[in-house]
Formats: sequence, C-alpha cells, structure tokens
Amino acid sequence: MSTVLPILLFGFVLGIKHATEPDHVIAVSTIASRTSKLSLSSLAGIFWGIGHTLTLSVIGMIMIGMEQQIPEKTAMWLELAVGVMIVVLGIASFRSAFMNPVRKETTINHLHVKSTLIGIIHGLAGSAGMILLTLTTVDNQLQALLFILIFGTGTIAGMMLFTTFLGLPFIWMKDKQIVYQFILKAVSMISIFYGLYYMYQIGVGEGLFISYVNHPRL
Repeated sequence: MSTVLPILLFGFVLGIKHATEPDHVIAVSTIASRTSKLSLSSLAGIFWGIGHTLTLSVIGMIMIGMEQQIPEKTAMWLELAVGVMIVVLGIASFRSAFMNPVRKETTINHLHVKSTLIGIIHGLAGSAGMILLTLTTVDNQLQALLFILIFGTGTIAGMMLFTTFLGLPFIWMKDKQIVYQFILKAVSMISIFYGLYYMYQIGVGEGLFISYVNHPRL
C-alpha cells in the first residue's frame, strides 16, 4: 500500500490541475457567472466534477478491462464536440444577458443537470488521455480504478474551488445590473471565441477535417 499512496496522491494533484484546463474553466464559467448564490456557484463545480468522474470511471474501466485504447479519430471527434458545446454555452449565456435581470440559473435541479452534462461531455473527450495515463501509472485494474476515482476527486475539489472564487464577484455585483451584464457578455464572448478556436485547432490544426476529407471512411 505504501507504494500505491504516492501514485494516488499524484492522481489527486493531477485531478486538481486538470480541472483548471481552459476548456473546462470556460465552459463552467458560463454557468457559475449566472448564479445568484455563492453556494450554487460551488455546486456548479461539484456537479461538473461528478459528471466528469462518472464518465472517466465507466469508459476508462471498460476500455482498460478490454485492454483497448480509444481510437485517435474517435477521441478527436469527442474533443470537437467539446468545442461545439463551449460555443453553444457561450451563445446561451450571451442571450441571457438581454433578458430579464432576474437570473434563471438559480434552481438546484437545473444547475446540477446542466453542470453534470457538461462534465460528462468533458469526461468523454478526456477519456482517451485518462486511459493512457492510467495504464502508464498503475500495475493492475484495482489500482486503475482507485487512480481514476482519486483523480476524479481532485477534479471535483479543483473545480469547486474555482467556481466558488469565480462566483464571488458576480454575487457582489448582483445589484449592479449594468456592470453584471457587461461582464456576463464578456464571459459569453470569450466562451464563443474560445470554442471556435478550439474547434479550429482540432479540425484544422490537428488535421481531423483534412484526414476525414482524404479518408472519409476513417
């Protein structure tokens, strides 16, 4: 067990770091910035982490049990889906800035469903890398499961802390609608442009679209 503990600690720290990757942060920001309570901002991060961990655990252990890797093209299409999701979230957030000042993202049910779905999509896109990381880190399937779960716990903790801090300025500005709406629009536009850039990087930068045109059956 003493040899496993450093590996699990490594997984936890990696999970915290993983939570702060730009595509994760930007996607969750569009939700956390629209909450009316600090507790809801924290919950946005927690539910994202739950969805992310659930997907990594299920897909990861299935593929590890089958001793298979997710095909590179499949992984790239899943990454592309993340870019599309980020753009959609940005558009929805931007539209909300022109609606009634009373924010709609305050119900726990709506919040946890949306955040969990975002986490699930991110988990699908990150499952290929997680499988490779796990296989090169642990020695057996039990350690693999523990590593993924500890990694997931780190992502939950990291994202909860991030969304809590993110929610603070929006809570403070809840009565200053002009400033609030300006920042909400800025966050939304960042999400839209980053999502488009992310899609471009996967489709053109990494050659997904080019390879698909040249080999459409792949």
